[in-house]
Amino acid sequence: MDISETRQIGRTDLKMPIFGLGANPLGGLYEPISYEDVAATIDCAYEAGVRYFDMAPVYGYGNAEKNVGRALQSQPRDDYFVTTKIGRLLLDPEDPNTPADREDVMVIWEGEQLYKGTDAVRPYFDFTYDGVHRSIEASLKRTGLDRFDALHIHDPDLFPDEAIDGAFRALSELKDQGVISAIGCGMNQWEMLAEFADRAPFDCFLLAGRYSLLDQSALPGLMPVCLRNNISLIVGGVYNSGILSHPDPGSIGKVSSAGDAIGSWTENVTFNYVPAPPEIIERAGAMKRICDDHGTSLKAAAIQFPLHHPAVASVLMGPRTPEHVLDNIKAFTDPVPAALWSDMKAAGFLEAEAPTPAG
Repeated sequence: MDISETRQIGRTDLKMPIFGLGANPLGGLYEPISYEDVAATIDCAYEAGVRYFDMAPVYGYGNAEKNVGRALQSQPRDDYFVTTKIGRLLLDPEDPNTPADREDVMVIWEGEQLYKGTDAVRPYFDFTYDGVHRSIEASLKRTGLDRFDALHIHDPDLFPDEAIDGAFRALSELKDQGVISAIGCGMNQWEMLAEFADRAPFDCFLLAGRYSLLDQSALPGLMPVCLRNNISLIVGGVYNSGILSHPDPGSIGKVSSAGDAIGSWTENVTFNYVPAPPEIIERAGAMKRICDDHGTSLKAAAIQFPLHHPAVASVLMGPRTPEHVLDNIKAFTDPVPAALWSDMKAAGFLEAEAPTPAG
């Protein structure tokens, strides 16, 4: 596959690169990261041809937006596609304007804050009409960019009505005014996205981890809905937070410090951001053996699989270093034999209905 290829987003005139960089690890996921390291990763990606960058205020509690935006400042704005998200505002707890009844959403993993090296702010949910405008203003200030191509409503699991009645209404007005070109919603579950597809005219959804080699649960319930409503799907978490990049049983007890990225391993192999159970490691290992038999890598199969579905417009990777970037691009561009997909289906690892090249 070619990272320079683009696909149309829904009914819009906007075209999105089929390969993008998700900035979650660049916000200090699991361990702090310096601006210099973020800049090196972004520069490497840009030089290699990556032109799609996805951020969110909650990634590093503002650090990802600040550092990625700063690293992109030297590039012509019209040459790349950038998205961020709304739904969480970041305020200093000592700020007198901070709402007294806000619900903090510190992201915790194994009893510790997930993001390291963050500023002294606390994120809280806000899917209101006014909250959208405050969020966008803050994101523009943090990134230093003049605009975003698309905006996603981020993780409204507990606030579905507010997301539609408040956030979507605000984003729809901004789209009508030409401020943004597409409206999306980003979640780790597919069920609410399927519901949203029939409640509002979304252009795209960002779905993490639910359409992968290990989890195709979105296939029957979400993909037909996206096709019917002409909603483009962006797929994140194609390695299911690490296991599909490093599945051998000897790696039990290790975790990628970059989430979905390939790289250093420190504690536990993860599946959906928690330590992978033995049966998942065994399943991933069996997939790897099929890939080995066909002379390709499990990473290549994992990153390329989602794009064979007509509803999918792009996949997002989560690198932390330049080495991760180049490794992900190699996996994306390496050939995957059509017969591999047939063997995956014959072994019961892929649903029979999952679109793949004929083998």
